[in-house]
Amino acid sequence: MRASPTEVVLTPSGSPSQDALPEEAADAEDAELEGGGASYFSMEGQLRDFLASNISSVPINGKTLKIYIDQTGRDGVEYPCAVGFMDILAVDGEGAFYVFELKRGRSPDYVLGQVARYMGWIKTTIGKNVPVYGVIVSKEISSNLKFARLVAENIYLYEYEVSFSLRPAHDVG
Repeated sequence: MRASPTEVVLTPSGSPSQDALPEEAADAEDAELEGGGASYFSMEGQLRDFLASNISSVPINGKTLKIYIDQTGRDGVEYPCAVGFMDILAVDGEGAFYVFELKRGRSPDYVLGQVARYMGWIKTTIGKNVPVYGVIVSKEISSNLKFARLVAENIYLYEYEVSFSLRPAHDVG
């Protein structure tokens, strides 16, 4: 048994270390990211805001998307529903829904269940007669998630890259 201030986890002896507490998993993810030398978003909100602001320039499934706006004027960024908050809810020109689940670091396979839960809610409420797709965006997609996705073909997996450069701008003219 392992315990944290908010959670008790019962594990049989000899269990693999992947059953770490969420805090331990986050620490391991941070260490893995920092050791890699690659650029990444330090907060998931930064990734969400960047993607939401540029959604029309990132084709998914060959489609140009836009942020969903419901009848009340609420946009699809951190869109609330009965089963949680969707990071981004977007639509294509034909009215199909795209549920984005974003992970700043590595995506474990359970994220597939998370996005499927949101997709199910959409399918039973606002998207009854239209296609619903899931989009998982992460710095690194785990091999376990890639295997899980093989039976969920309406969920797309994407890895993001961050680049930044400076160019001299001191010359007048």
